[in-house]
Amino acid sequence: MLIEDKPVVKASNTQVFFKIIDSFSEAGGKNVPQIVDIEKLRFCKQGSFGKAWADFLLGNNLQPLTTGFRRKQLHDGIHVLTGYGSDPIGEAELQAFLLGAKFGLLNLFISIGLLRVIRKRLPSQTSSARQRMWKAYQRGQSCNLNPDTWEPELLWDLPLNDVKAMFSLL
Repeated sequence: MLIEDKPVVKASNTQVFFKIIDSFSEAGGKNVPQIVDIEKLRFCKQGSFGKAWADFLLGNNLQPLTTGFRRKQLHDGIHVLTGYGSDPIGEAELQAFLLGAKFGLLNLFISIGLLRVIRKRLPSQTSSARQRMWKAYQRGQSCNLNPDTWEPELLWDLPLNDVKAMFSLL
């Protein structure tokens, strides 16, 4: 289908979700300038937090989140610190971890949505996913990471294990 001689590209559910999140962020005055620059991270020293972040993005065929509020843009860095995957169960674990680290209503809604996705797409793994989410929540409660205020841009050149230790995530 063409509109004004341009092909229509259907946005993915994730893209639509991020646009909605960004519109709320903008309306609330919470948008921040781009934090993560994949090109800079790619050239960080091997074994560093920044290089691990770049490797996570490249290994999962992801682009960094570069718009919206700070917590959203730093989402993938928390994957790197926690080791949770980018599959639905890994995303659910990450949201549960964030709920434990610092409650956020958005994380609660995302967690519920991800559990529904898991129940529909991976019904045999629903019970395991719930258990993993509970462990991730408890891990979030016992860490000392504030997902709203941490500054990974100051930590990119440090060894990954040092950064994990800094937040009690080893």
